Amino acid sequence: MITRATVVKNIAFLLIAVLVLGFIGVRYADLGRFVGMRGYYTVTAELPETGGLFEHANVTYRGVSVGRVGPIRLTDDGVEAELRINDSAPHIPAHLQAVVASLSAVGEQYIDLRPTTDARPYLANGSRIARADTRTPAPVTNLLTSVNSLAGSVPLKSLQTVVDEFGKAFAGQGDNLQSLLDTSGEFIAAADTNLPTDTKLMVDGQTVLRTQADEGDAIKSFATSASQLAGQLNDSDTDLRRLIAAAPGAAGQVTALLRDVGPQLSVVLANLLTTSDIAVTRQHGIEEFLVKMPAVASAGSTAVDGKGLHFGMAVTFFSPLPCTSGYGGTTYRNGLDLKPPATALNTAARCTAPASSGTDVRGSANAPYGGGVPDPAQPGSVLPTSTSTSTATGSAPSSGTPTTYGAPALPGALGLPALPAPGRSAGSTMADLLGLGNTR
Repeated sequence: MITRATVVKNIAFLLIAVLVLGFIGVRYADLGRFVGMRGYYTVTAELPETGGLFEHANVTYRGVSVGRVGPIRLTDDGVEAELRINDSAPHIPAHLQAVVASLSAVGEQYIDLRPTTDARPYLANGSRIARADTRTPAPVTNLLTSVNSLAGSVPLKSLQTVVDEFGKAFAGQGDNLQSLLDTSGEFIAAADTNLPTDTKLMVDGQTVLRTQADEGDAIKSFATSASQLAGQLNDSDTDLRRLIAAAPGAAGQVTALLRDVGPQLSVVLANLLTTSDIAVTRQHGIEEFLVKMPAVASAGSTAVDGKGLHFGMAVTFFSPLPCTSGYGGTTYRNGLDLKPPATALNTAARCTAPASSGTDVRGSANAPYGGGVPDPAQPGSVLPTSTSTSTATGSAPSSGTPTTYGAPALPGALGLPALPAPGRSAGSTMADLLGLGNTR
């Protein structure tokens, strides 16, 4: 007869067995989903391929396990993996990357969720991770194929030569190699100590590398031009050597020339500023003259042949009338009067009549107006050593007297011919008239 104690023991054993089987069924056989006790929510990840991922593989969030991989289904253009994330897992941002990675060198794959932000929204039941946000490792077959191709591309004879040379290089260098390894350990320790600085250097280096990438075309063009320059220098080696050999003699001659000219060269260059100011003021007119002059010369050549000069003259005085508008404020001055002007130059004098007035519109009026005209330099003088307001405005000095520039006299014919410099009397010889005598 079965005793009461035996019945109690059997019932207890049965209850324990049911609880254990129920736990195993819910925890490992996923039977809890049929009774509303599954304990996870599902997220679908779209993958171009499995990348070695398998069902029941681990799902991690920031490296911590948060669930398992469910069924993996084929689609028309890839696969879909069901990720079963535990309800007890922390909130996982929906903006993330799902990366299929290897857990060990054996090749056991798992999927790691790497968020790009900590903000909402979060993953929920039924969420999907787009294919653009998933990454799979390169197939091992591709790696092996590439390694095999690399190994096959190495010439065996050359490889043997390299191995032999390495053998010769490291023969008897055991102590040095040991010292190198010991020093490398110290180097690694120093790099680890300065890790923040090294990290900042690498981050800042991205700016330099990005700039190099952006300027890739310019760098290639520079390299090409440098190669062409080097090639030209190589082709011109003989001429360059001849030039270098002749350079000292030429430098000596230039030095002797400058020594003979002395300070007068600087005086000439300074006086040329007056000419350059006038040329700049009339730049557009000079440009127009240079453009039209070839046409005039070409037309003139047609009037001359082997029989003589053929031309005609049409008298057109006052037809049309000359332009007088704009010249009324100009004070007449005799061309032989060499004294400084008592009144300011009328730098605004120009033909102001419009082209439709019927008068002979002066050509300079049609050229762009360049501004004021600088004061004329006095005979035998150069530009002032200090800034003069009359030069900037084109007006004569307010006192009505010549400006004393305090600069050395411009010698010879480079000044005004037959006009002696201030403080010097006119001579009777041509050298004295041109100022070439006793210029030192």
